Amino acid sequence: MEIYAYAVAVLLWLSMIAFAVLGGADFGGGIWNVLFFGRNVKEARSLIRGALGPVWEANNVWLIYIVVGLYTGFPIVAASVANALFIPLTLALIGFVMRGAAFAFRTQPSRTGGMSTVWGLGFGVASLLTPFMFGAIAAAVASGAIPVRNGQGPVALIGAWLTPFALTVAVIALAVSATIAAIFLTVEAQRIDSRDLMEAFRLRALIALGVTALLGLLGLFLSISEAPVIWHGMLDHGWWAVGITMLIGIGTAAALFFRRYKLARVLIVMEVAAFLGAWGISQLPYILPPNLTVVQAASPPTTMREFLYSALVGLLVLLPSFWFLFHVFKFQMAVPQVHEEEVKEG
Repeated sequence: MEIYAYAVAVLLWLSMIAFAVLGGADFGGGIWNVLFFGRNVKEARSLIRGALGPVWEANNVWLIYIVVGLYTGFPIVAASVANALFIPLTLALIGFVMRGAAFAFRTQPSRTGGMSTVWGLGFGVASLLTPFMFGAIAAAVASGAIPVRNGQGPVALIGAWLTPFALTVAVIALAVSATIAAIFLTVEAQRIDSRDLMEAFRLRALIALGVTALLGLLGLFLSISEAPVIWHGMLDHGWWAVGITMLIGIGTAAALFFRRYKLARVLIVMEVAAFLGAWGISQLPYILPPNLTVVQAASPPTTMREFLYSALVGLLVLLPSFWFLFHVFKFQMAVPQVHEEEVKEG
């Protein structure tokens, strides 16, 4: 039945939004770990490390949720994307592995202080690589570069994820991650009452938000010729979602300007949800443009129904677990930060 196909598609899209927000905050933290310069660089990196430490790996649950759901509910989409874009997917996977290893090793005590710097650099580079590739993959899908004919799609595409549109969306993914992380870190700095870090990350959040807006306009312009399904779908039935996205973006900038950091955190989450929601609405009824619709790509109704029910039951366990995790590590009384120099001296 069509209702199950669309219900599963919406569930996977919501999971993608959750990963974009939480995973984006993690990737953005790694980006600022490399790109943060100034007199407060040690304090900023300590704040980033403390913010990511307890929860960074748990956020990848949403990515697993998406992959499993895609292979179960829409196997032809999963197979076509994996075959056509296995190069950027492999690079993204390498970034995941590098990032995890670097994050783990950089926190271990070492007699050679330089290794901590090397691992920190590796963590930042991997945090740049993975969202960049995800953005390029998303743009390649949206541009309709993976046509499916007789159940088969192209293999090992290169040009599809290196077009001006794809590269623009890839940089947008980096800018969005940097924006989310900077806003979240202003709240973390507020929690420990560090005015210098609040102002530092507020400025970076405003800059990243401005860059995101400019790149978004460029992406819209390029989509006219390079992603016609998205462009025409937006004009036909998705224009209102794009308008809401722009309004929320203006509200996020205003909240940052007036130093309403917790409000800005809520609004940036809504902004990412609106951005991805507008993309999904504009792309309907296609799940893999230009010729594969949600209904055509869906598994048999029995499979879709059983997966939907099991996924909803899983969410009843997952969501409270996530709430408890964040409650324990994020909303308890702030403790003083410990710097690497203090650990070595101890």
